[in-house]
Amino acid sequence: MSTIKTSLGRRSFLQTSALTGGGLMLGFSWMASCTLKTEEEILSMPNEWFEINSYLKIGDNGVVTIYTPNPEFGQNVRTSMPMLIAEELDMDWQKVLVEQAPFHASKYGFQFTGGSRGIMSRWEPLRMAGASARHLLKEAAAQTWNVSIDDITTKSGFLIHEGTGNKAGYGEMASLAATLEVPEEVQLKDISDFNIIGKSQKNVDAKSIVTGKSMFGMDYKQEGMLYAMIEHPPAFGMTLSAVDDAAAKAMPGIRDVITFKSYKDGFEKGGFDTNAFPELVAIIGNSTWEVMQAKKKLSVDWKPFKAYSETLSGFRGKQTVNIPAGLESTESHKTRMAELAAKPGRVVRKDGNPEEAFKKAVKIIEKSYSAPFLAHNCMEPLNAFAHVDGDKATIAAPIQIPGMIVSTIASSLGIPEENIEMVMPRMGGGFGRKAYGHYVVEAAMISQKINAPVKLVYTREDDMTNGIYRPAYQATYKAALDENNNLTALHVKAGGIPESPLFANRFPAGAIDNYVAEEWSIDSNITIGAFRAPRSNFMAGAEQAFLDEVAEEAGKDPIQFRLDLLKRAKEDPVGERNDYDAERYAGVLELVRDKSAWDTDRGNLNRGVSAYFCHNTYAAHVLDLTIENGKPVVQNVCCAIDCGIVVNPDAAVNMAEGAITDGIGNAFYGELTFKDGVPEKTNFHQYRMIRMSEAPKEIDVHFVQNEIAPTGMGEPPFPPIFGAVANAMYKATGVRQYSQPFLGDKQVLG
Repeated sequence: MSTIKTSLGRRSFLQTSALTGGGLMLGFSWMASCTLKTEEEILSMPNEWFEINSYLKIGDNGVVTIYTPNPEFGQNVRTSMPMLIAEELDMDWQKVLVEQAPFHASKYGFQFTGGSRGIMSRWEPLRMAGASARHLLKEAAAQTWNVSIDDITTKSGFLIHEGTGNKAGYGEMASLAATLEVPEEVQLKDISDFNIIGKSQKNVDAKSIVTGKSMFGMDYKQEGMLYAMIEHPPAFGMTLSAVDDAAAKAMPGIRDVITFKSYKDGFEKGGFDTNAFPELVAIIGNSTWEVMQAKKKLSVDWKPFKAYSETLSGFRGKQTVNIPAGLESTESHKTRMAELAAKPGRVVRKDGNPEEAFKKAVKIIEKSYSAPFLAHNCMEPLNAFAHVDGDKATIAAPIQIPGMIVSTIASSLGIPEENIEMVMPRMGGGFGRKAYGHYVVEAAMISQKINAPVKLVYTREDDMTNGIYRPAYQATYKAALDENNNLTALHVKAGGIPESPLFANRFPAGAIDNYVAEEWSIDSNITIGAFRAPRSNFMAGAEQAFLDEVAEEAGKDPIQFRLDLLKRAKEDPVGERNDYDAERYAGVLELVRDKSAWDTDRGNLNRGVSAYFCHNTYAAHVLDLTIENGKPVVQNVCCAIDCGIVVNPDAAVNMAEGAITDGIGNAFYGELTFKDGVPEKTNFHQYRMIRMSEAPKEIDVHFVQNEIAPTGMGEPPFPPIFGAVANAMYKATGVRQYSQPFLGDKQVLG
């Protein structure tokens, strides 16, 4: 059993306050001091509920409501985060209700869903919340029964003293517990004593989802609410010039047509304030249908904008971004990328003497890989509700990082941040797209200008042509082999529009004596942003496809080739900046080799392997593929993952299955092209997504069993699937894949 300090100091972490009528409340925050409830607020709470810290309340019938702090978009944190609290509270999971907490930084800290850091960042704080409440309840019972707290045990929401036979529900002791001082330290459960963590629990929202209960942002309604849609420039590189709105205003049900700027002049954007089109036209009316029809009647003139630079303040500090003028096209992008790829890049890491190693090489393998821009295409298009009333605002929007948009809303509206109330409905997909909250700012600006509650809805075409996209990337790998087919040097040069995807310190860095990594980038006015496993989603595929090709040239089994490199990285690593654990990396490869029966003849199945480390987690896939009627068909995927302790196995398996299917679809079909700044695909009839019939026939997921604190799960299984697909396709066709998408608009190979 581990002991953990409750102090940041103690009173900034946990504070107690008595409740009239009995009860317990601990104002809890894991990142900041809490603001205690006023006496008036306490008195207004229902008598049958005992409010315990920001995260939970206990009813006098023994039912516990746990508030989940982070936004939910399908990764199941609304189930797994409450599990952490319930475990340490020692509660019967069947008596737990779950509610979504609203945005409240002082209570819940950084409410961020993304980067596969949700469970990782909340692992100790949420357990501490449950353990602290449990300690005070035990102490209250000890005083009531005049026994030692050490002799009090808990089980499924009850306090028990075996010596006297006393037993009480948590609700019975809440009033006294509220008067007690929080200890300097609390004990957390031993992993071996977990009853909830590590056991599969059903999604708490499953019934609501399948029965169509209103819970998504698109479902949110308020009496008197109007509807709005936006008209943005048809091409990246253009901005608003003039609007003729007479015909649109004359349409039935239309209340107004307005123009506005999302940001105040001089506003310094944060890292998630990305917006290609900050000057927009909005149509407001009584219904979405009426607004959509009026939108067709708008006559808008657009003009090219001039090049400019802006300073962004993000997680990595301030950086200057150059936004060029002009209307960009995919063909010109390819030309410029090829030019830069042929020139020396910026050296990010260099080990040994790669130049000399390449001179002495018996064989040199050099290959280039590329991938296009990708659209997120969340099933729920962008939407946001806003009601700005004087200097106060109520927001309800599906957004991944509410805390990063509040200051922007406040600046644009000219109101204090503390006057913004934000509800966080469930998201119908996110994957990075809904980390960028320009649509929330737009809804707030529209509401303020028309002085009414409004629901802003993007059409699919609005969403797909407005950004924010996965960048276009290119990487060139070069390897040197000696006379014994040993890998003696590796050179990687990677770049993209408008960022480089390079991770210079990841495998196989640290496993090769002579290694050099270079990068480059090309400025663009096409907006980009986080896309499931940013940058890794390209580099993994390129790297793992190349390693397979090198293994073949060396005459070695692909898995053993990787394991040999990892053995070197473990026993005698090169350099000191390697950001992976070679033993854990090798562990997923060994597990997937075993579970997939890699060394067994699989008949007509063509097998590809791939493994990658990102978001603090290790994942490996073996993919089995056949060619049927000229088309690749994925039969099976065997997956091995080391993400530390698996909180909710069913949910973790679901995330792996989703990532694998998503990755296969993007590998085969994902592509967004541009001509003169205009996205050439605007809806699903053009932008090819994977179909149900194209999903793998079987996905077999295995987890490395250990007691390491949980790491990422939503993103890590995604990047390596690209390489597994490419390597399996080579086995099936004899042709290597160097450019994504592997099929694109083609229905068959060839």
